[in-house]
Amino acid sequence: MLKESLFYGKVLLFGEYGIIQDSMGLSIPYESYRGSLIFHSDDSEMAEWSNTELKKYFAHLCELDQANNLPCKLDLAAFKNDIENGMLFDSSIPKGYGVGSSGALVASVYSRYSIKGISAEGNVANSDILKLKIIFGELESYFHGKSSGLDPLICYLHLPILIKGKDELNAVGIPEQGSSKGAIFLLNTGNPGETQPMVNIFLDKLKEDGFRTMLKKQFKKYNDASIEAFLNKDRKPLFSNIKKLSKVVLDNFKPMIPQNYQKVWQDGIDSNAYYLKLCGSGGGGFILGFTEDIDEAKDKLADYQVDVIYNF
Repeated sequence: MLKESLFYGKVLLFGEYGIIQDSMGLSIPYESYRGSLIFHSDDSEMAEWSNTELKKYFAHLCELDQANNLPCKLDLAAFKNDIENGMLFDSSIPKGYGVGSSGALVASVYSRYSIKGISAEGNVANSDILKLKIIFGELESYFHGKSSGLDPLICYLHLPILIKGKDELNAVGIPEQGSSKGAIFLLNTGNPGETQPMVNIFLDKLKEDGFRTMLKKQFKKYNDASIEAFLNKDRKPLFSNIKKLSKVVLDNFKPMIPQNYQKVWQDGIDSNAYYLKLCGSGGGGFILGFTEDIDEAKDKLADYQVDVIYNF
């Protein structure tokens, strides 16, 4: 019998790419998408594909174990046995959309097979949150080449996490949703993005002095101010800083923004109807939007799929 392995997706509200360079970040669970380890599905094609993918992941974990690089103790014999008995990861989290598809899988595997692992129950100490992030970074690197460990961490703890720096993470409360017209929404590009190529582009750009300066003096400034304003329920500076952040991202992260959405992005800034930012690594998937008037934003974006995830 599998122990509880239902995990939700996540949305990184602020900090995409910046957290690699010590900007703040804020990530929240997103319960509209979920995944769990199960033994039967009516979708036989999906079940076979998922089981095969788990076999590949299991082989990767065995390689880490043999090289003494497994970041935690896992019951690999039980994992192997379950895979041989047809286990699959049944997930509604779209792959390549920046909402935690691999994060939820890693959280599920850790929850099920960790030996004396860190429990997600009750109040988790900040030191344990940091340990989990390191463990999950190693376990998720299989999927992205390099992982901060943040996505599986959010999925596992099912708590909003504030990232203040590489070594400082805290579970935080976020303001309760309100009933105003202000909203945060997901804009569906209809095409998945691939994390590793986008991260590689970013790492190449980091070699440029001008790009590093922009991150430190502009991106970090507007990103961190947006997080503080959001947590303090301070609407005016929130939207003022998000507008500046949206422009900085459009000007400096163009490869991560699908070409047919760059005009939509600019239109939001020009009209003040909404402001867009990356959701995850970009290149496709979802784009994150902020608006003070969701009706106006939906009207402007009538040709696109808009899903509200938070109301101010």
